[in-house]
Amino acid sequence: MKKILITGGAGFIGSHVVRRFVNKYPDYEIVNLDKLTYAGNLANLTDVEARPNYRFVKADITDAAEINALFEKENFDAVIHLAAESHVDRSITDPTAFVMTNVIGTVNLLNSAREFWKGDYATKRFYHVSTDEVYGALGDTGMFTETTGYDPHSPYSASKASSDHFVRAYHDTYGIDVVISNCSNNYGSHHFPEKLIPLAINNIKNSLPVPVYGKGENIRDWLWVEDHARAIDVIFHEAKTGETYNIGGHNEWKNIDLIHLLCKIMDKKLGRKEGESASLITFVTDRAGHDLRYAIDSTKLQEKLNWVPSLQFEEGLEKTVEWYLDNEEWLTNVTSGNYQKYYETQYSAR
Repeated sequence: MKKILITGGAGFIGSHVVRRFVNKYPDYEIVNLDKLTYAGNLANLTDVEARPNYRFVKADITDAAEINALFEKENFDAVIHLAAESHVDRSITDPTAFVMTNVIGTVNLLNSAREFWKGDYATKRFYHVSTDEVYGALGDTGMFTETTGYDPHSPYSASKASSDHFVRAYHDTYGIDVVISNCSNNYGSHHFPEKLIPLAINNIKNSLPVPVYGKGENIRDWLWVEDHARAIDVIFHEAKTGETYNIGGHNEWKNIDLIHLLCKIMDKKLGRKEGESASLITFVTDRAGHDLRYAIDSTKLQEKLNWVPSLQFEEGLEKTVEWYLDNEEWLTNVTSGNYQKYYETQYSAR
């Protein structure tokens, strides 16, 4: 049985990856490591928490001794590393927290892998999940490829760029089998409502202002989270060692156009008059260092590993809205903070 450590598995993207691996590979033992910060929510995984091939471990990747002890005890065959501080606004307020988790935490995991795999890398793999924000910003044309130079503009993207470099350095220096992927903006179910789409859905539902930075002209490429989890699955199993793959949804949208589309969907789902939700749009002071445009070229992933996104954005956004409206209790628990009690009630006695 292959034993895989998935870090950050209680978070948005991580929970989708955990769910996919637990369900698709019953012969794998999946160990979900999460610190359970504000963005970690074990209620994201209630459908798999009782599966025999799944276990949760509460731990902090910035604690090197704790990570070493876990590697020594578990003898992992692979790591899929998603644990990260990821909200740009929070990185502007507290950059040190991002350095600690995204850089030091990644190096701690690499050090443990190097120590306990002891050069036997033929059957091991360290998969680092990163972001397109490491590339900086694009103009009106062009796309990020795997050879685009790094040019991070926020403390968040700088911390992720640094962690990417460390992963590659451990491959080049020590021979660890590594792969890296850089993804565009994700959307879908179980997304913590501080990010644009779930925040807007929640605010529209409750007739609250929908904040949009600047004039809403920033452009992002949107990737359905389940397509991202599928790409991670393919890359983990099929990528050559040392390779990097960009994962994008081929769905470029201006923020303001996205919000107007979301408002139309919400009006329809909530039985409101057309334009009622759009009246909630409120333009706010732009974020410091706000990159204008991101766009991912996924040609390498498509040609080498036969992955393509399964949904266009309009279809995926409607599915996302439906999930949040159908899971009102989840959304209420997250926005109220009650979700943080889940670990205490479900795991403390185990």
